[in-house]
Amino acid sequence: MTVTDNPSTPVPLLLLGRGADPTSERGVECPGDLPAASDPDLVERARAARAALGERVFVLGHHYQRDEVIQFADVTGDSFKLARDAAARPTAPYIVFCGVHFMAESADILTGDHQQVVLPDLAAGCSMADMARLLQVEDAWARLAAAGVADVTVPITYMNSSADIKAFCGRGGGAVCTSSNARQALDWAFSPEGAGGQKVLFLPDQHLGRNTAVLQLGMSLDDCVVIDPHKPDFGVTDQELRSATMLLWKGHCSVHGRFSADSVADVRARIPGVNVLVHPECKHEVVTAADYVGSTEYIIKTVAAAPAGSAWAVGTELNLVKRLAAEHPDKTIVFLDRTVCFCATMNRIDLPHLVWALESLVEGRVVNRIVVDDDTAHWARVALDRMLALPGGGAVKN
Repeated sequence: MTVTDNPSTPVPLLLLGRGADPTSERGVECPGDLPAASDPDLVERARAARAALGERVFVLGHHYQRDEVIQFADVTGDSFKLARDAAARPTAPYIVFCGVHFMAESADILTGDHQQVVLPDLAAGCSMADMARLLQVEDAWARLAAAGVADVTVPITYMNSSADIKAFCGRGGGAVCTSSNARQALDWAFSPEGAGGQKVLFLPDQHLGRNTAVLQLGMSLDDCVVIDPHKPDFGVTDQELRSATMLLWKGHCSVHGRFSADSVADVRARIPGVNVLVHPECKHEVVTAADYVGSTEYIIKTVAAAPAGSAWAVGTELNLVKRLAAEHPDKTIVFLDRTVCFCATMNRIDLPHLVWALESLVEGRVVNRIVVDDDTAHWARVALDRMLALPGGGAVKN
């Protein structure tokens, strides 16, 4: 992978923020609200640049983006929906992805060679994706081989991973999954008609892997072990590797990981009759305490379909929760935790960065282009195509 205007991009790209939250597995700064809106004069500049570019630019906006950015998106959605939307617009030579780095990589993989993908701020990384680096995963696979289980293990990676991790799974006979179709991906991995594996190495989000295996496939917590790249021998014995079915990478979302069972108990005490709706990236004890669990798209559809007067505590990123509250004033919609947090890296795509990227395109300069090398793109596409062949996903209702 290469990027223009920054030929020696450091790894990882991630910058989590200035502070730390000790109640989260890996903290983000929690100032109590979203950052202030950018200079209103930039709105007119963004509109002028969009008008000048016309159909030559296609702007994608992830659900977790600020409202000041979302207003300029041609389409909104989760990471994989947006990458597919970009692939479905082959006439646009420029794809401006308002999201994070792994999303822009996926868009570059799925779009044509004549299209150029731009990430307005290269520091917009993903804490979860950065928790699984290729050399670490290759070393872990060697550890599985030494324990005699690599040959019966299928690598499955969540969409929230780097292109080279997707390619690793493609080369290893595995696939990509989303939070909507993780069950279908695991069914495929274990099925004799699919990959025919006896075990799955699930990357990089341990919580999605654990929640899917236990709540949807009927496994027990004892069927799961955690592969920790920061511990000797990855924190597991040979016997544990041989006994376990789900080998979970020690990664997580720094926002969803901060919710706790206490958050659920607290909101139920404060709001009688509240429905607790959370993302499956949350910890197992949060998911089991919630009423509804599902992907970002599932959360949006569930709130939209809910009756007027109902109350909802939503365990996902703050920008989306605030947007849902504004779009559905007939319902009570609150953030699950008392301390509100936004995704610090997703919020790096602000209006100044978007305007700079668009105005640069107007001037004929492509800045912050994301390019995945051909070999990585090929094998990542293999893993993505295996996912595309899966039946549609769903959500768990507890």
